[in-house]
Amino acid sequence: MPGSRLEHFPAAFFAMVMGLAGLTIGWEKAQSVLGQHFPFVPWLIGGVSVLFVALAGVYVAKTIRYPAAVRAEVQHPVRIHFMPTMAISLLLLAIVYLHTAPEASRWLWIAGSALQLGFTLFVFNAWMHHEHFQVQHMNPAWFIPAVGNVLVPVAGVPLGYDLVSWFFFSVGILLWPVLLTIVFYRVLFHQALPERLVPTLFILVAPPAVGFIAYVRLTGGLDVFAQILYFSALFFTVVLATQATRFLRIRFYLSWWAYSFPLAAIAIASMLMAEQTGRIGFLYLGFGLLTMLSGIVVLLLVQTARAVYERGICLPE
Repeated sequence: MPGSRLEHFPAAFFAMVMGLAGLTIGWEKAQSVLGQHFPFVPWLIGGVSVLFVALAGVYVAKTIRYPAAVRAEVQHPVRIHFMPTMAISLLLLAIVYLHTAPEASRWLWIAGSALQLGFTLFVFNAWMHHEHFQVQHMNPAWFIPAVGNVLVPVAGVPLGYDLVSWFFFSVGILLWPVLLTIVFYRVLFHQALPERLVPTLFILVAPPAVGFIAYVRLTGGLDVFAQILYFSALFFTVVLATQATRFLRIRFYLSWWAYSFPLAAIAIASMLMAEQTGRIGFLYLGFGLLTMLSGIVVLLLVQTARAVYERGICLPE
């Protein structure tokens, strides 16, 4: 990658790992629920692993060659919230490998959890002692640090880290309603989101959907709070589905990848809901969303490859 493009390589690229990992976990869940074996799942596991290693290598190279650019990214009022995508990618890979390589999953989870805690503390301190945040900087990407915390129990509980998982879950659930209130204040009473950030509205689905999956892991069953989390996620999904034509009119940005992981989360949550309730309608919904997500991820990969080839990304802001 030419030097100038490497300097502007954003951490937001790790949203690709989140989307592809979410798709992989979704098909792993479908295998479990349907009692089927899909031969393409190992290819998805290999693909997301290679993608993470490649992106991590590029970002390490950026850190070594352009440390000032990395410092500028972590001090940026919008881009700082995409930094935890690196930790979330590790946590998702831990879930991907949970059943096929438990020891690898354990180390990925430990690294991801430690990095997630570090990013959470860093971002939280930036919020508390800011000098440059303004209300127009607020957008749904601010949920990303919260989602990372809520994700920890999904692999943490099966690996035996129950109390640590409760800690991270508590942090994420604490941040979710606070950030949700601020996001709605921003959307309702201030100027519209810039076009490049409009796809991040899909991130509204992720905290309650992932929270539902994590909470069921932690408690081992379905209760009132679990249902509130699931149906909150389902409501946001329906709201965004009614705005499909608006999203289709937006030209391609890297932020399009914000469509992928939240859709994976609600698809997996729906299949889990089917397991917990025995209602087949949730299974149809989950499998339908997962099928749609598969097509969306293919489209995103093609559009991203085209943008890289045409030098439409990794440019100065």
